[in-house]
Amino acid sequence: MVSARTARRAAALLLGALWWWAVLRLALEPGAGVLEGAVAVGGWGLSVLPVHCVPRCRAAGALGAGRWRRALRGSGRSPAPTRPEGH
Repeated sequence: MVSARTARRAAALLLGALWWWAVLRLALEPGAGVLEGAVAVGGWGLSVLPVHCVPRCRAAGALGAGRWRRALRGSGRSPAPTRPEGH
């Protein structure tokens, strides 16, 4: 029986090899076409996905919903500016 970890690694290796085949074929073969381009662009697109994201409500330093809307409308209350002591 194949473990899930081994299956994931095998799938990643297979998809990586397929992507490299497409990129090298595009670079070296004058007859490369749409299929190779689609595989290369699709693989690149997957690499820029934000896979290490957390929901906004759990993110460190997250801002509340509607904060920008309130700020742009001017309805948000901000504290009065303070002067440094001695000036």
